[in-house]
Amino acid sequence: MEKDKKNKKSKKDNKMDLEKIKKAVTLLLEGIGEDPGRPGLLKTPERVAKMYEEIFSGLETKKDSEEILNPIEGESHDEMVLLKDIPFYSVCEHHLLPFFGRAHIAYIPDGRIVGLSDLAKALEYFAKRPQVQERLTSQLADMIMSAIKPKGAMVIIDAEHLCMNMRGIKKPGSRTVTSAVRGIFRSRATTREEMLALVGKKEF
Repeated sequence: MEKDKKNKKSKKDNKMDLEKIKKAVTLLLEGIGEDPGRPGLLKTPERVAKMYEEIFSGLETKKDSEEILNPIEGESHDEMVLLKDIPFYSVCEHHLLPFFGRAHIAYIPDGRIVGLSDLAKALEYFAKRPQVQERLTSQLADMIMSAIKPKGAMVIIDAEHLCMNMRGIKKPGSRTVTSAVRGIFRSRATTREEMLALVGKKEF
């Protein structure tokens, strides 16, 4: 029982070790043949540690879906809700390079609705950690389904990956589009098509 409590706490609290990050950045600079002691790099480990604390803040506190998506008391709706063109950035876990773009999040309430800012907060929560776009897309749709039990949810993410622009095949400007379709969006083509029309995509 005591072990379960400890495990639960460790899942909730994952404080970053900034000193470890600074040491790692120093080793990295040495590894690529740089001198961490030269004037331009003296504060780089500290700067990177502070940056990582911010851009990976989604790792620090594990939250349940209900903590992010809070139904609005006394409000009821059964038509599509769509928040589109939400800008975001994340970091690809394969090469630790950024990917960024826009997300479109839609759901059909079964009565309960959430504040529009909650949908953007959910995107931020999952984006601010090492990620892959496919997982990010699914996590958003699954959180909506879990938190407010809508008739359906659909998430589309359109992003550009620097790991494709700067290295490997070097194809700047190429974009990756992923979707997660749940509930009525999966079973009813007209509902899916309505969402695609609203976000300006002819098909997916």
